[in-house]
Parts: sequence; structure tokens; C-alpha cells
Amino acid sequence: MRLTQPGAARKVVGRDSRPLPGAPAARSRTIPGPFAKIVFTMRAVIQRVSRAQVTVEGQLRGAIGKGLLVLLGVAADDGDTDLAYLVEKTAGLRVFEDDAGKMNRSVQEAGGALLVVSQFTLFGDVRRGRRPSFDNAAPPQMADALYQRYVEMLRGKGLHVETGVFQAMMQVELLNDGPVTILLDSKKLF
Repeated sequence: MRLTQPGAARKVVGRDSRPLPGAPAARSRTIPGPFAKIVFTMRAVIQRVSRAQVTVEGQLRGAIGKGLLVLLGVAADDGDTDLAYLVEKTAGLRVFEDDAGKMNRSVQEAGGALLVVSQFTLFGDVRRGRRPSFDNAAPPQMADALYQRYVEMLRGKGLHVETGVFQAMMQVELLNDGPVTILLDSKKLF
């Protein structure tokens, strides 16, 4: 079903989640395209791993054995609602096998850990060319605050969480187990 004519403008609006103090107001802009509404959302790429580690300038900064590698991206209009949703989904995600061989255990039930790495490039938009635009990613101060709170909230659930270094050039190594890769977003678009 086509909502507008090809090439017609659409208004881009954010979700009404409470922004963090000092965060910019939800942005609205007009860009060409076929859809009536585009929503930008906190995103996570979650991979079940046998092991993963992150290094910065040759120094090991975080490493885990069995667990989840989480690549976390924060949108400019994300807030507490988005954060709470992703924390609950990440902690409760049942992607580890039970005794019957079914994916039925969470990372905590499986005795695993998490390696959380910030990744603003999850908001790379290449719909209008080949060079990614990162306009929809949160500004660094806001993204770092939500990233740190995400980590703290997971730790508050009794999970062992290792991290990368926010805004650093990082080398992430992993051995994907399965492979199992899950995409999460706070607006439940996928």
C-alpha cells in the first residue's frame, strides 16, 4: 500500500519518550520518500558468542567467554522508555539452549556475561547516496549517558557486563555461536 506518491515529502518525527536532561528535543524534518512516517529508535545488534573481546589502542578493555555481544546505538530522541525496554529485552532474551536443545535460556540462566559496545553507526542512513549520514544518532553526551545507564541497569539485574570505550576506535573480536544474531529496537519495528 502506497501512503504517498513517489518522491513526495514525508515528515519525520520521533517518539514521545522522556528525553534525558540536556538532551535535544525530538527532531522533525522533511525528506523525500514513499512512507508517511519514519521513527528513529534505540537499536541493538545482539550476538550469542562463545567468546568476545574489545581492545583500544592495543589494550584489552573488556572480554567475556560465553554470553552476548551487544552493539548499542542511541537515537537522538531516545529516553527512559526506550532504555527500559531494551534492558528488559536484552536481559530476558532466551537464545541459549536448554537441556532439550531449544533456545529457552537467558544469558543469566546460561551463566553467561555481556560485552556492550557503543555503536552510533547503527544509524548510518544510506537511502540518499552511498556515504552514510548519522544525523539520527544521538549527540555524544546524550548517547554516552544512555549507554552508561544501559550498562548500569544490566549490572543491577545481577549480570556480569564488560564494556568498550565510548567514542574510541575499537577492535571487536568475537566467535559467534550458532550463529545467533538478534536485532532489537525500542520502537518494536523489527
